[in-house]
Amino acid sequence: MKVRKDNGENGKKCRRMGELYEILAFFGALCMFFATLEYLFPKPIPFMRLGIANIPILLALDIFPFAGVMLITLIKVLGQGLINGTLASYIFLFSATGSITSALVMIGARKLFGSRISLVGISVLGALASNLVQTFFSVVFIFGSTAWIIIPYFLGVGFVSSIAVGLFAERFARKSAWLQSVRRYYVPVDS
Repeated sequence: MKVRKDNGENGKKCRRMGELYEILAFFGALCMFFATLEYLFPKPIPFMRLGIANIPILLALDIFPFAGVMLITLIKVLGQGLINGTLASYIFLFSATGSITSALVMIGARKLFGSRISLVGISVLGALASNLVQTFFSVVFIFGSTAWIIIPYFLGVGFVSSIAVGLFAERFARKSAWLQSVRRYYVPVDS
């Protein structure tokens, strides 16, 4: 991962790279923390989560390049699998495909629209992508055509929860002095 050079001072640049990886690990740990919190909430639909573990991913979009956001997503997926005890099940595959697709769509939306799209819009697009991919997998590989029955509820809950997640991330991004300092200090060169 590349960050903006620091006046050619190699020692300072190396220190920043180490700190950048620490911040990346912190964002991954936040995903796991939120996944643990999410596990405590009753699930509106048996295998569905509310998506609060995506908050750090939304916040990371403007800090980390593509590889960093995808690494945070991978940490999130593995952490959720460990926390929920689904690492060796088909539910893990649903989670992985949904989360990776969601992250790719969120990164693409940020790259394509820049600051013209809010974190709420990005969150909704990511949730929609995740829900559609998971629905596709459930129809094709697990439940067959009976999975179509749950789709309106699945998409409805996903839409509402993604708005709430996006609103929280948007507010946090505006109000957090810590996040502002991280953004100023670590500016990605490219993705």
